[in-house]
Amino acid sequence: MKMQKISLSLMLGVLLVGCDSRIDAVNEQMANIRNQPPLPIEPAPVFPPVPTFDYAAHQLKSPFLPSSLAAELKIMSGKRVYPNLSRQLQPLESYAIESLNMKGSMRNQSGQILALIQTPDGEIERIQRGSYMGMNHGRVINITPTQIDLVEIVPDGREGYVERPRSLVLLGPAP
Repeated sequence: MKMQKISLSLMLGVLLVGCDSRIDAVNEQMANIRNQPPLPIEPAPVFPPVPTFDYAAHQLKSPFLPSSLAAELKIMSGKRVYPNLSRQLQPLESYAIESLNMKGSMRNQSGQILALIQTPDGEIERIQRGSYMGMNHGRVINITPTQIDLVEIVPDGREGYVERPRSLVLLGPAP
């Protein structure tokens, strides 16, 4: 038993002597790095000066708005327009203007010109000056044998509304 204790102690001593500390290796490497001369620092790059530019087109129209919309907004600035939401909707106001077709025109007994409009359902509706059509509160302001002119009230994107002229044209020959 005594012999076993001695051999165990001897083996433990050999094992401990064979283990070298990693911290010592790191400290030695750091000392080597500190002893080396420092590397020179590269000078900062030189940037050429950027030429200045004076923008002189402030008074011209915005390139980000279509010319017709820019003209409408300029005309309508300062004028407050709101749709009459309490007015009872007419049958053609449930369709988009693009889905309606002008099929013709006729005169009533008093000589006033009326237009015939075909809905996407195939129904024909008669309208006159002052009638409403389209989903943007479009009020008919003029009817000719080949065209209907109306004014829509659309949002201007700034919590207000603007009037926008639209036309519906007779496609094909007039009857």
